[in-house]
Amino acid sequence: MLNGIHHAAIICSDYSLSKRFYVSILGLEVIAENYRHDRASYKLDLKLADGSQIELFSFPDSPLRPSYPEACGLRHLAFSVSSIEDVISKLEAAGIELEPIRVDEYTGKRFTFFSDPDGLPLELYEQ
Repeated sequence: MLNGIHHAAIICSDYSLSKRFYVSILGLEVIAENYRHDRASYKLDLKLADGSQIELFSFPDSPLRPSYPEACGLRHLAFSVSSIEDVISKLEAAGIELEPIRVDEYTGKRFTFFSDPDGLPLELYEQ
């Protein structure tokens, strides 16, 4: 019935900062960028290597996301990577702080967490 995840939508507080983070630091490809005057809002469509997408929105006066303690709802967004060390090195070189690498007790796969400019928890999960 479901074929996969097409996109995840993220609302940011500082559009230019988040655009730089997702495009220049994480390397997502810009598909389309639109400013919606009626909403005073940007909508940036971004593509990952596997074809999945992130929609980055900016809305004036959006409330902060409750992250800690964790609130009900979407917990985090996880990105699949081939080499966790390679990605960690690139992110650290860009000034991004990451948690120590952990091992998934059920799959044996390695993973770590970091945050986007608004504190949204993001995960790197090694294939």
